[in-house]
Amino acid sequence: MRQSLLVDGSNGELLAAAAAGDQAAWDAMVQRHTSLLWSIARSYRLGSADAADVVQTTWLRLVEHLDKIADPERVPGWLATTARRECIHLIRRTDRHAEAFAELPDLPDDGPALDAALLRGERDAALWRALARLDELCQRLLRILMSDPPPSYADVAAALGMKIGSIGPTRARCLAKLRALLQSHEQAAGPA
Repeated sequence: MRQSLLVDGSNGELLAAAAAGDQAAWDAMVQRHTSLLWSIARSYRLGSADAADVVQTTWLRLVEHLDKIADPERVPGWLATTARRECIHLIRRTDRHAEAFAELPDLPDDGPALDAALLRGERDAALWRALARLDELCQRLLRILMSDPPPSYADVAAALGMKIGSIGPTRARCLAKLRALLQSHEQAAGPA
């Protein structure tokens, strides 16, 4: 089995490689778009088994139509439309439309918000930009203290040539500086 060089490629490149039998390209497509399919199935309030069936059937439909996709870059839209159609088909076939919406109260979705990863990425990028603006001692101290698992203060003192008793107060000052940089960035950015 050959390895795909396109796992980070565009949807069109992945689709073409998958159609040519590239398993890594197919796996990359599945990984890239499966969460979208699950969110659509969950929006129809299907049970876990039915939602899994919809997701699996949607991927099967793509396999059946690999050579018929007119615009490969629009695969996410094609998958979303197909998943919605499969949800509706499943609800009609099992006559569960009324049951799916009448029996279940409005339950919060336990899954992460659709924009959670985007917001987390923006927050992390702002944090790293602010950290880079700190002096070298603060950068080194905060990076060491945030490692997993966290080192002991004795190890931190040895690594940075500091007294153990000064680590806590220095850490507090560095975090205050970081907090001030982040707040000034937020104020400069203005309301969203």
